[in-house]
Amino acid sequence: MSFTSATAPRRRRRIPLWVMALLFLVIPLLELWVLIQVGQVIGVGWTILLLIADSVLGGWLIKREGARAFRALSVALSEGRLPSREIADGILVLAGGILMLSPGFVLDVVGLVLVLPVTRPLARRLLTRVVEARLLQGSVFGAMGTQNAEHPRSPVADQVIEGEVVDPPQ
Repeated sequence: MSFTSATAPRRRRRIPLWVMALLFLVIPLLELWVLIQVGQVIGVGWTILLLIADSVLGGWLIKREGARAFRALSVALSEGRLPSREIADGILVLAGGILMLSPGFVLDVVGLVLVLPVTRPLARRLLTRVVEARLLQGSVFGAMGTQNAEHPRSPVADQVIEGEVVDPPQ
């Protein structure tokens, strides 16, 4: 009998190379291409002004939505509820804020989707699915190699221990 799957050290999940390439090469090149296209259409000065206005609007929106998310978190905690939705909103506003404060238009659109209260529920559903999948994958049951999380098997389920039952003295 082997306990290697239960006692083996957990492997860290590595980010695939193509994702790293996307993050560090493709996105900046896409941002640069969009900036050039916008600059050719409306001019360099207006493009710079639009970038500045975009950052100012993003900062104001982040401050407003961040305060709203913090108030919702406070209300949930004072009511004794588990603030999972409120925490997710806070994470999304923070992530959207970081994206909106970076120069460029492509990441600003993604940041707006995360920050705006109209589109945030879509992003929250996606975030919930990702977190649930990661929790199920990285759970104790997933580490034991169980296929069905509803009926986990103990790593010693197939082990037979021989012995005899002795009644305790009275």
